[in-house]
Amino acid sequence: MATGTPATVFLQKAGVAFKLHQYEYDPNAERIGLQAAEALGIAPARLFKTLMAKAGSEIVCVLMPSDRELNLMRLAAAAGAKDAAMLAPAEAERVSGYHVGGISPLGQRKRLRFFIDESAKAHATILVNGGKRGLQIEIAPDALIALLEAKVIPSP
Repeated sequence: MATGTPATVFLQKAGVAFKLHQYEYDPNAERIGLQAAEALGIAPARLFKTLMAKAGSEIVCVLMPSDRELNLMRLAAAAGAKDAAMLAPAEAERVSGYHVGGISPLGQRKRLRFFIDESAKAHATILVNGGKRGLQIEIAPDALIALLEAKVIPSP
């Protein structure tokens, strides 16, 4: 199994335990995270999608369960901004260094502020994108939160 993405290299350098899961990526899926969870046979609440957004003038990264939608007003409040909006796909790719459908929170091109839904802490492990389409990383949520210095935000 190929492990040479910036995300996996980042984890290896950090010495953090993780497991890789590959699946058949469907570029036509209406909701990529839900398709990945189904393909891997796991609950969508354990597979966290990586969302690139702007809170005020700051670009941020948000990790949410794949079966939930991001509340932009809650994100703005958590980030201390007046408003929030999703980044356009091209801008998300430019900032993260990854292609849409393969954006990992780990090993991104720029150091951003990270937010993660508190429901992650309810699981022994969660899955996040591994840095390419069809690759997920399974990791303990506390390890991920510590690595990213992520702010845990309340679930709606």
